[in-house]
Amino acid sequence: MFFQDLLAAIAVVINGLPQGLLALSYGFGVLPTAAGFLIGSIGMLVFGQVAPISFQAESIVMAGTLGKNRNERLNIVFFTGIVMAIIGGFGLLNPTIDFIGTAILNGMMAGVGIMLAKTGIVMCKENKIAGGVAMTSAILTYFFTDNNLIYTIVISVFVSTLVHVLIKRFSQKTVSEESSLDLSNEKFEPLKFTCNYNVIRNILALVTLQIGGNIAYASVTGSIAGAAVDVDKITLYSGLADSASAFFGGGPVEAIISGTAAAPNPVRSGVLMMTIMAVILLIKFLPKIAKYVPSQSIAGFLFVLGALVVFPNNAGAGLSDAPMVAGVTTIVTAVTDPFIGMVAGLLVRFFTGF
Repeated sequence: MFFQDLLAAIAVVINGLPQGLLALSYGFGVLPTAAGFLIGSIGMLVFGQVAPISFQAESIVMAGTLGKNRNERLNIVFFTGIVMAIIGGFGLLNPTIDFIGTAILNGMMAGVGIMLAKTGIVMCKENKIAGGVAMTSAILTYFFTDNNLIYTIVISVFVSTLVHVLIKRFSQKTVSEESSLDLSNEKFEPLKFTCNYNVIRNILALVTLQIGGNIAYASVTGSIAGAAVDVDKITLYSGLADSASAFFGGGPVEAIISGTAAAPNPVRSGVLMMTIMAVILLIKFLPKIAKYVPSQSIAGFLFVLGALVVFPNNAGAGLSDAPMVAGVTTIVTAVTDPFIGMVAGLLVRFFTGF
């Protein structure tokens, strides 16, 4: 069992490496982000939750584009973490789940499934070889291993990365070229606090995204693990992790849909994943290993997870409960984000009385 827990943890670490490089591209230091992973592992272990935190592309892109400079971005992430920790600490997300109801929650998760599958397809178009190999190997592995998500992500990422490395090695380009990423922020440096209209306005925007993301992603992870999740506790330790990371110059780390949920012991696997990631960041090894792993290597796993697991399970449950509410929530979530999907579902429920 420990071997499968470790295997799932390593697979999710590999899955998170391209997002780590994305954080670097926006000026976030990955070395100080290790503080966030360590807090996340402690929080997950103390509260016994199955949902870990890691690099999340949506939050990285939003935080990276909202701030006019690196210091504004760090302030946005830091204060967003404080707000989210307060929301989780006062237990405000669980009542939110009770209020929105199962039809909207299932609709949100079904919409997330569409988003994941679409992302996988887009990645395949970006890199037809690595993405195509990942997609093919993931689908075949999923069915030949009796729907085992652990082996699906491990085999698809490994095979596509191997093919990518071999092609690069025998072409004019080489994967051993030095990374062009700016590593000048790879140090622990206290945050210089900034308060202006742009920071305050975008803190609210990022908080909105994370509320929807925490509810949807943590719930999906819980459904994969077959365990109940306390979104308030997850929000508490992810918020504290965000603040600790940003205070020292690191990027956001949020709840994710994690393959560790499919491990025999999802809590242990999640803690292992975050601890391994923290070590990788602390020894500054990320740029050296992540350049070998194309971001498209996770395309197959995202497609399988979204199209074959998350969407059908939750769409069926939501549509059987309240078809119109769940349908609108699913579609709006798929084309926007989970929080807007939730609001759309609430409006439909209000006007239709379902």
